Amino acid sequence: MRTFYFLIIGMLLFSCTFHSNQNTSSTPNVKAIDDVMQAFVDSGYIPGAVTAVVSKDNVLHLGSVGVADYETRSPMAPNHLFWIASMSKPITAVALLMLQDEGKLSVDDPVSKYIPEFGNLQTPSGKKANLTITQIMSHTSGLREADVQTAMNAKELADLILSYVSGPTQFEPGSRWSYCQSGINTGARIVEVVSGLRFDQFLQQRIFDPLEMKSTTFYPTRLSEIQRASGYIKNKDNGRFEKVEVAEIFGQPGSAPLGNGGLFSTAPDYAHFAQLLLGNGVYKGKRYLSENAMAFLSSVKTGELDCGFLQEAQYGSRGANYGWGIGTCILRAPHPGVAAMLSSGSFGHGGAWGTQAWIDPVRNVAYIMMIQRPGFNSDAGNIRAEFQQKAFDELVL
Repeated sequence: MRTFYFLIIGMLLFSCTFHSNQNTSSTPNVKAIDDVMQAFVDSGYIPGAVTAVVSKDNVLHLGSVGVADYETRSPMAPNHLFWIASMSKPITAVALLMLQDEGKLSVDDPVSKYIPEFGNLQTPSGKKANLTITQIMSHTSGLREADVQTAMNAKELADLILSYVSGPTQFEPGSRWSYCQSGINTGARIVEVVSGLRFDQFLQQRIFDPLEMKSTTFYPTRLSEIQRASGYIKNKDNGRFEKVEVAEIFGQPGSAPLGNGGLFSTAPDYAHFAQLLLGNGVYKGKRYLSENAMAFLSSVKTGELDCGFLQEAQYGSRGANYGWGIGTCILRAPHPGVAAMLSSGSFGHGGAWGTQAWIDPVRNVAYIMMIQRPGFNSDAGNIRAEFQQKAFDELVL
């Protein structure tokens, strides 16, 4: 890991210099949205950002501000590549639902139908767990995570399975919601078993190529022509930004294609994926997901359980405002802040380094925010709220 210290005062001196949209004249840009994001750059909250707002058929806004790397001072551009982390999860869900559309699986099926090692998995009470695909994809399985050594050494998704079932579930399946990385990776492994393709190959053939997601990948070193936006975390003691690298289990050519958070993407690429979801499974006139599959993505499968990342008091105790579908967080009821401008039934996901994508099918708009700042909850962050609110005010009202 390399660490680079950059004083806030220095950043303030050059941040405005690198406020650059770098969009072609044919790409819509809303300056008011850029101005909101630039204020976060000027205050030292983030080095830079790319934002996109789309309807199912059109790009409404694409903008970039700040820098992609403090050391080179390279301006942020719309095509910069970001680690999108858990924004990979809805893509994993779409892969499973494509196979359901083909009659090759059902998300109501037991996981053990496809991965026999799950057949003997027990719950804390000693009962057979009988986990379903819906439970592993909606974070209600209680499945344990892989041990560190197994996770670090895994070359394939199959390498993780025995670690996941090495002991009982952490709670009785379906009794509560608990964010679970292993469940999503198990879902990705099921895609491999059913399709006969490695997970990254399936995504490339069935999602990335058809949706023109030309830069989205598990292995960014293979895209030498695409520049990465660097990650920075602010040192709480001295206020300086320190450069950080993505964990070694992600992005390395020899690592497993992790469905829970392994993808790197650009704002325009993810906007194409959002347009598929806004189009109720249709992208540029061609259907890729059935309406039934879209219902699994966009409707709550967790009953009345409190869900999501805003359950703590510091975030407003908003667990009841959210439910979970197959790989997506779903807004049951809008609330002040990050959900004030969203309709009931909006759905999406954030990533560990601050990326966010939210789809509002009622208003036919999706908000995509790409930043690289580890260590804070952007699901509840002012930066997300202010970006979405300004985009709503300018483009939706």
